[in-house]
Amino acid sequence: QLQLVESGGGLVQTGGSLRVSCAASGFTEGYYAIGWFRQAPGREREGISCVGWSGGRSNNVDSMKGRFAISRDNAKNTVYLQMNSLKPEDTAVYSCAAERKRAGDTSCTLDPDWYDYWGQGTQVAVSS
Repeated sequence: QLQLVESGGGLVQTGGSLRVSCAASGFTEGYYAIGWFRQAPGREREGISCVGWSGGRSNNVDSMKGRFAISRDNAKNTVYLQMNSLKPEDTAVYSCAAERKRAGDTSCTLDPDWYDYWGQGTQVAVSS
């Protein structure tokens, strides 16, 4: 079983930055794409960014390109989401998820239905 734990959330002012982390533990053998998602109160879960297991391919939501950047350090079993120029509408619970992949498949998707494991999430609040 793969466990995912997010950290790094908090309260930040508009225009500020945060880096949230997703650390994997447990049965980490294998190949996993990692995605970041967020959910604000009263709203549906929204895909933000994802990265293939090799780190070489990623998808990003157009509205967040230029502000959010995903990266992964496989040696540390950790994926990061750097968030800059934060806005109050970025306030949400940010969660990471892992999708098991075959070795030859370095793609990732922002469709949450494909993901096999989820973390508990970390709260990000942006004050105006």
